Amino acid sequence: MNRLACALLLGIAGAAPAAAQQAATRTWVDSHGTTWTEVTTTRTVVEEPRSQRIARAIEGLARFGPFAVVDTTHAALVGEINDQSPSQFREMLQANPGIRVLELVECPGTSDDGANLALGRMIRKQGIATDVPSGGSVRSGGFEIFLAGTTRHAAPDAEFGVHAWKDEDGHQPDDFAPDEGPNKAYLDYYREMGLSAEEAEQLYALTNSVPNEQMLWLRTKDIRPYVKVE
Repeated sequence: MNRLACALLLGIAGAAPAAAQQAATRTWVDSHGTTWTEVTTTRTVVEEPRSQRIARAIEGLARFGPFAVVDTTHAALVGEINDQSPSQFREMLQANPGIRVLELVECPGTSDDGANLALGRMIRKQGIATDVPSGGSVRSGGFEIFLAGTTRHAAPDAEFGVHAWKDEDGHQPDDFAPDEGPNKAYLDYYREMGLSAEEAEQLYALTNSVPNEQMLWLRTKDIRPYVKVE
């Protein structure tokens, strides 16, 4: 990764917390008529919300929906995937054909599973790598975007949050046979992303091991048994 990309992402992940300082003054006269003044200073550390750090870090960068162009070869994903994201990604590549790495900085998931898988296939077709930097967070449908990279890199402290999907009718994976409906669609996608049939089944089972209303938190070491991560 070049210096500009490093500066952006390290600034996002490791920004120092802000400090607020308050002073209180107390004055009194003792029994001898001497006036005393005491000043007490309290220093409170206030951590800047992650969303604000990200907004500040990408300020001034070219934006295409949730994608920010870092430099001629790097883009960052910093928001939710929706039905507009595939076309926005295409527009970004048309304007910046040299992009080869997508940094997954803040990926809360998707509001459109179909668009999310379509985006993943676009990333794979374009030969783009995915990278979760130190402090990066990939959750829910963002995990499928990570899998799309032709090569995948993730820092040891990268955060992955997975859970079962839920459709608009409230159905979850257990409502379908393993090789039917959305289950088949996801397993097919995992295999398209280079996983063997066994790896796809095991990883898909892991992502569905908690219901949609919960989140299973994983680190890079936890996903290595299922998927190649550099």
